[in-house]
Amino acid sequence: MIFRAPGRVNLIGEHTDYNQGFVLPVALALDTRIQTQPSSTNKLEVHSTARNETRSWPLSEIAGLTERHHWTDYIIGVARQLQSRGFSIPPLSLTIESTVPEGAGLSSSAALEVATALALLQDRELNRLEIARLCQRAEVDFVGMPCGIMDQYVSLFGREHAALKIDCRTLESEPVPFPDNVAIVAVNSMVKHSLGDSAYRTRVAECREACREIGVQSLRDATVEQARHNKRARHITTENRRVLDFVTAANAKDLTRMGQLFIESHASMRDDYEISCEEIDFLVDTAIGLSGCYGARMTGGGFGGCTVNLLVPESVPAFTQAIREACQREWRITPQFVECIPASGAGKISENQ
Repeated sequence: MIFRAPGRVNLIGEHTDYNQGFVLPVALALDTRIQTQPSSTNKLEVHSTARNETRSWPLSEIAGLTERHHWTDYIIGVARQLQSRGFSIPPLSLTIESTVPEGAGLSSSAALEVATALALLQDRELNRLEIARLCQRAEVDFVGMPCGIMDQYVSLFGREHAALKIDCRTLESEPVPFPDNVAIVAVNSMVKHSLGDSAYRTRVAECREACREIGVQSLRDATVEQARHNKRARHITTENRRVLDFVTAANAKDLTRMGQLFIESHASMRDDYEISCEEIDFLVDTAIGLSGCYGARMTGGGFGGCTVNLLVPESVPAFTQAIREACQREWRITPQFVECIPASGAGKISENQ
């Protein structure tokens, strides 16, 4: 059997998920696929075709494994979460292929977690929301990244032809159809600053401290006025408002307003949340100066990775050429471009796909 789980691009709503706020991601056609075969050994075996690397563990030892700061931590973390819910891990050989670029802010880790969960379940029943929760807990408890649930959620619940507005407090969602006359293009800067992981944890801690200062359980509950003297809280409260405003603009097919909200979101991430970097700011500033670009912003955890851009469809070839030339001239970097076409969520696919 083969199981797939998509990566995602977050259109707007950055770092709001672990603050119980609103997000608006899109599941992508880029995905992680895991082919499963029964194993004759009493082990779980995994092989990554991209890394040409194979690892295996006796099934009896999985519950006692600890984090090794290795890509297989995502797999073991999910396996342990399934075991804690009473699911036995069968002896399997997993072959992993992925088209989701790592370190680009397109959620390669959640795609791997969700695909792993489906592969290890082997069609055994488990509610999709519970799969999202256990994959998130695998990343928080085992990998050690205090992430929200957005990435795992949209990987499972993604919709074709629509973004997904997610309320990260209630875990309810609704599809937001996108206007036909706009293209979404992610630009991978090919830059990933190592500061990112540690700063992500720092921002989570800073948000908790902001809650204590303001006197709220979550920054979801803070008003813009309450948060105006705290830069971290100010970003979260204004970003939540921008998500809701963006959904309204998308429903009204107001592309100009959608683009302006992108620009405002990036300024907030750059100045208030301080998670951008010189290369990403350059990409955004260059993009919004080009004809046919409604707006651009950083997407993902920060300190590198991707920007996401709203474009007139006919302008995409000229846009990619201009960005490529600007990056080569300024940074001697050749960026990658991903046309973001909303795709369906994770599931089993037939053997010949």
